[in-house]
Amino acid sequence: MATVEKRRPTVIPPAGFTDSGRQSVSQAAGATESEEDFLRQVGVTEMLRAALLKVLEARPEEPIAFLAHYFENMGLRSPVNGGAGEPPGQLLLQQQRLGRALWHLRLAHHSQRAAFNSNVTVAYECLSAGGRRKRPGLDGRTYSELLRRICRDGRAPEEVVAPLLRKVQCRDHEAVPLSVFRAGTLTCFVLLEFVARAGALFQLLQDPAAAVADRRVGQAVLDTLEGALQASDAAAPARFLEAGSRLGPDSLALALDRAVGGRRPSAPMTREEFLERAAALFIAKVKPVG
Repeated sequence: MATVEKRRPTVIPPAGFTDSGRQSVSQAAGATESEEDFLRQVGVTEMLRAALLKVLEARPEEPIAFLAHYFENMGLRSPVNGGAGEPPGQLLLQQQRLGRALWHLRLAHHSQRAAFNSNVTVAYECLSAGGRRKRPGLDGRTYSELLRRICRDGRAPEEVVAPLLRKVQCRDHEAVPLSVFRAGTLTCFVLLEFVARAGALFQLLQDPAAAVADRRVGQAVLDTLEGALQASDAAAPARFLEAGSRLGPDSLALALDRAVGGRRPSAPMTREEFLERAAALFIAKVKPVG
């Protein structure tokens, strides 16, 4: 009989196994470590951690949409973006940076001190970033424009906020340190809230049919508000809101009783006048820059 040659079928090792049949555990572990190292080296790990911290600070109703806006507004925070990715035109770049700075400043209410201060620092770094034609640092022109944008977006009347801006603005080519930047932005946000509360108070005083208030009544409320602000020796703008909140029902009722006690006719007081005079009381307490 002819010799029959027996051939063994070729066995192909499954994926993930070496020729000896043992799984390449060390290679898989090495790949995992290299992936983690890569994410850490390029800054993705730290970026995601910072994003999650912002979500915890702001606690938005729609966290996914919040994260989308967060990553969208991170583009110009780093100075390296002044290179090849810089949009044409320095003015366009500046407006984009202002928009991103405003977005960061609005992430947390000024009463959340730690979160607000953190966001102020991020906004300052965004505006201070250098570019192809811009040296690092924040100048007075950009800082003043930011303050105007804060007040304008807050829908406060221009005649109300103009005196405050004159106090906290810097000269165009003056270098603005972080401490001045923080004080100016905080003061603007507090003034907007102060004016909003004054507007709500005037709505209680006004005649719905005429949309004006009795001047004696309005003046009595302003006098009471001025007394509360003068009694507060605090210099921090946020404390001015606390002083105003101490206008309890009893003190206001007493002031209103004195105002309506007379029988003489009184000229009307408009909402614009009331807000302007209330804001003037606030601005008088603010220390000017420099």
